[in-house]
Amino acid sequence: MQYSVVNYKTVKEKDDFRWDGEFLCFEPKKNPKYKYVQVRDVLRFAQYGISIDMNEDGQGYKIYRMNEISDMFCDLEVDKYADIEEKEMKKFVLKNDDVLFNRTNSQVFVGRTGIFKKFSDEPLIFASYLVRFRPNTEKILPEYLTTFLNTKYGVQDVKRRARISINQSNVSSSELQKVEIPLLPISFQSKLKPLFNKAFQLILDSQSLYSQAEQLLLSELGLLDWKPKHTLSFVKNFSDTQKAERIDAEYFQPKYEEIIEAIKKYQGGFDILGNLVKIKDKNFTPKDDEQYKYIELANISSNGEINGYVENFGNELPSRARRKVQKGDLIISSIEGSLESIALITEDWKNALCSTGFFVVGSDKINSETLLVLLKTNVGQLQLKKGCKGTILTAIGKEELSKIILPTINLKIQEEIRKKITEMYETKKLSKSLLEIAKRGVELAIEKDEKEAESWINRELSRFNIIL
Repeated sequence: MQYSVVNYKTVKEKDDFRWDGEFLCFEPKKNPKYKYVQVRDVLRFAQYGISIDMNEDGQGYKIYRMNEISDMFCDLEVDKYADIEEKEMKKFVLKNDDVLFNRTNSQVFVGRTGIFKKFSDEPLIFASYLVRFRPNTEKILPEYLTTFLNTKYGVQDVKRRARISINQSNVSSSELQKVEIPLLPISFQSKLKPLFNKAFQLILDSQSLYSQAEQLLLSELGLLDWKPKHTLSFVKNFSDTQKAERIDAEYFQPKYEEIIEAIKKYQGGFDILGNLVKIKDKNFTPKDDEQYKYIELANISSNGEINGYVENFGNELPSRARRKVQKGDLIISSIEGSLESIALITEDWKNALCSTGFFVVGSDKINSETLLVLLKTNVGQLQLKKGCKGTILTAIGKEELSKIILPTINLKIQEEIRKKITEMYETKKLSKSLLEIAKRGVELAIEKDEKEAESWINRELSRFNIIL
């Protein structure tokens, strides 16, 4: 049991009069060699994002949400749009090296922080559950602020400030700005910038590899420039509704039939998903005294990468942690609104558990890399959306998933796709390793000093044959 004794006078001196145990017991240790200041003292400004309804129809400007921050960067893929005037957009448009902080989510994800690196001329904005920080670079660099808030010391200080309610945590902008950060020398902070730049370039490279795999697949299918026709209305026979046992108009939209007909024209043939893959839906009961990595929907970034997990003993995991995964499996979200959350299980995640909100599939007829790309393109996404039904929580069931029509891709093309996706994951892994070096380097500087940290960073970089 961890506890601390705090003088009542000390509690009264706090402007918010906090006396909860989480806040008082978990104050991070400090290095007396450094001057510590509150985050608010090193910012040019802080700003909440815009609160507005979002759409998936491409209306307006792309808007970052809480699940689009991964591994200390803002994601390259943004799925939602906000239809606002240009004047309003300019208030929230992100600039290069802005730092975004996720202020609300589950206790696991609250506090996730990433730096925005400009990757296109398209304006991007951010939603209200994110906070934007723009640091005073004479005192602190954005790469250092981002790294510190991702270290164990930054995370600990942020999480102890979270206000926890049922299934939700919240850290306000004002509370976050009270986090104390050591003013490491700018000369040391500057060492982090090339690490971030190299890591981001690797992310761009990995995106290019995925795009190449996607174009290779769509070109093979003759769907490279395919778009659904715009239809204002359509007519269906009553017999169609009886056969499908569905009467909702969404299910019968012509775009679904169009993509299925296009797939059926593929020269290599087609089959239903149920004949091509094995759906592994047997429940696994975790052992109470054994630790497991647990992957849930929020852990899958928009680019298909697993960007986090919860690790806990079996008796502490939620009841939905019932799917065991192995290397080579593909996990597919069943929940409408996150159907793009599809990821390949690599060596790092074998024997992990995932939520029952995922389907776990494997196949000896189509490799997992090709299946990943198929299901993330319109070929899969439109059919997944078509199969969703329900009221409060709309989702696709096993029966509808099994009916999805997939092309039986030429084995040579499958192998080319596999190589590109494998290289994509390796590139992402190297990017993540560089950011881990940055994070551990800052932790070493806090624990010891910046000179020892810099020496360690250089040794680690030499292990990867990287010269910055």
